[in-house]
Amino acid sequence: MPLNDLQCRSAPLKDKPYKLSDGEGLYLQVMPNGQRYWRLKYRIHGKEKRLALGVYPQTSLQEARERRFEAKNDIRNGKDPSLIHQQKKKLARYEAAQTFELIAREWHEREAGNWTEKHAEGLLRRIEYNILKHVGHYPIRSITPPMLLTCLQKIEKRGAFDIAHRMKQYCSKIFCYAVVTGRADRDITVDMKGGLRRYKKGHYAAIEVDELPQLVKAINANEARLYRQTTLAMKLMLLTFVRTSELIHAKWPEFDFDKAEWIISAERMKMGNVHIVPLSKQSITILKELQEYNGNREHVFPSIPRPRKPMSNCTILGGLKRMGYKGKMTGHGFRALAMSTIKEKLGYQHEVVDRQLAHAPKSGVDRAYDRAKFLPQRREMMQKWADYIDRVAKSPETENASPVLPSPYIGASVSYTQNFNTYQHTPAA
Repeated sequence: MPLNDLQCRSAPLKDKPYKLSDGEGLYLQVMPNGQRYWRLKYRIHGKEKRLALGVYPQTSLQEARERRFEAKNDIRNGKDPSLIHQQKKKLARYEAAQTFELIAREWHEREAGNWTEKHAEGLLRRIEYNILKHVGHYPIRSITPPMLLTCLQKIEKRGAFDIAHRMKQYCSKIFCYAVVTGRADRDITVDMKGGLRRYKKGHYAAIEVDELPQLVKAINANEARLYRQTTLAMKLMLLTFVRTSELIHAKWPEFDFDKAEWIISAERMKMGNVHIVPLSKQSITILKELQEYNGNREHVFPSIPRPRKPMSNCTILGGLKRMGYKGKMTGHGFRALAMSTIKEKLGYQHEVVDRQLAHAPKSGVDRAYDRAKFLPQRREMMQKWADYIDRVAKSPETENASPVLPSPYIGASVSYTQNFNTYQHTPAA
């Protein structure tokens, strides 16, 4: 006779376990300690077996009967419900272990061979900081579009709109990898269309050609009272117009003063090719001064608080900000400024300057120019560029100009002269 809920609830306790049958193999096992367990007795492939269906009252009588019905269907189809139950538990444990972080790191390791070591390390840091610390511990199947969108909107709140869109793209690739490896059903980022703000990707801030004299004056005067190493970094960047990362990670073995060359290895270059930077006399003067300070260090521009590491990539940008150039000039802006000024004031053709900037060739014509390298012209151009900066520094217009809103700095005493390379600095005690 089938059970009712009252019988299940009020079943008396006995010294030994006993059963209350509901029919078709389903019964409630009542334990001496008061616990009540649903069990299903069945036969399959000539063997009698038992299947646990839950604990009463958490699993109600009606739910137990539904589970009995499902198990009976499996048995009719020749499937052992106990094995199915075990497989589901294993699958649940497996899926719980397939976290977004696990799959993201696996994807990154798989793709890292296609990137430079520097790019791979930088990308992993950005994914860790922007995504993994928020949702990395969740099983990937449990992550929803709103959860991921919340992470990306936190990036937007910092004003880093480009990074937010890039992180969405990388998350999409991670989900696609999870799909093809059987650990996700689909790429949920397709449901996030319109979730991020639209933005127009612009160029890095850079001053105009006619503002160069004022910038040179501000660097020379150093009324913002920056560290000497920071001003030398700005001067060398202005003279060589390399990328910020190429400058701050520079090491002494890369420089050949006899040949007046700075050879940056392919691993350190954005385009993955060895890059030659001809050094002007002014650049060598700056490097020799730096060698007096940092010649025993690995990096030409070591971090001041952590000398075994290179200078922070925010140092130059921070220095420009202190000088009053926030939103007007960036480290990358030195490259745009050099391109415009050299073409306009020194008359060099675009291809020569472009090769010195180490830009990727955009067309067949550009690739032909790239093979030529223009090295003799670039040597001449770099010296003329340095001489032009010296003339700008000494021109009456520059002498009468004043730096742009310098910010106060406490901790160093400063004395200086007008010449670009004769700055004197006394560190604070």
